[in-house]
Amino acid sequence: MTAENVVYEAENSSLGAASFNITSTEKWAVSNVGLFSKSENPTYVGTTHAQVIGTRAPELYQTSKLSPGSLRYYGLGLENVLYNLSLLFAETAIEDLSTQRWQSLRRRVFDIYIQGTPQLKDFDISKETDGVNRPVTMNFNANASENHLDIHLFWPGQGTCCIPEQGDFGPSISALRVVPDFISAVSGMPPNTPRKKNQTQMIVGITVPLRIVSLILIFIAFYMKRKKDKMMRKFYKR
Repeated sequence: MTAENVVYEAENSSLGAASFNITSTEKWAVSNVGLFSKSENPTYVGTTHAQVIGTRAPELYQTSKLSPGSLRYYGLGLENVLYNLSLLFAETAIEDLSTQRWQSLRRRVFDIYIQGTPQLKDFDISKETDGVNRPVTMNFNANASENHLDIHLFWPGQGTCCIPEQGDFGPSISALRVVPDFISAVSGMPPNTPRKKNQTQMIVGITVPLRIVSLILIFIAFYMKRKKDKMMRKFYKR
């Protein structure tokens, strides 16, 4: 999906109570740990048809990845330098307090860790945006280590768990992006993408040495033949 001049890769895998998935481009991985308690049809994706206000890309927030416990995203194949991280949230499952209904009393609270370091404790999306169906972007900086970034959303047991339905709790995120804080030397193209220029350089690089070796072998063979013919002429003279 392209939103505000940024191309987002879809992460629409079916997660389970303990599961791990790598996207098709092998740039991202996601893991989930946790089971929605007493839920007959547990889901790890939240959808809404409500209009998210305050953004030029409301469709970006119409689906969210959910977890009842631990949701982790891994940025893969990165240089071990500084990156700018943006996590995009919108609370779309809770009713607004203005409705004065009991369903609006729900609170989704979770912690955010980047590279294992706590960044936000008891993060509440609706509290941050002062309402529901409103977007918020939380920005962080982190250095990649061992060529990856670890973004961890964790439910520590705070907030509510059963409003409006049993199992409505835990982390929720709509999208995320990672931008290098430098001019990257690593190509942004997905793996297995044809690179004609690089292939041409490789072919030329192989062909030129082979031609040189071939010329050397021809010269050696010609020299040995002349030497053999010369020895044979001497032998017949005797």
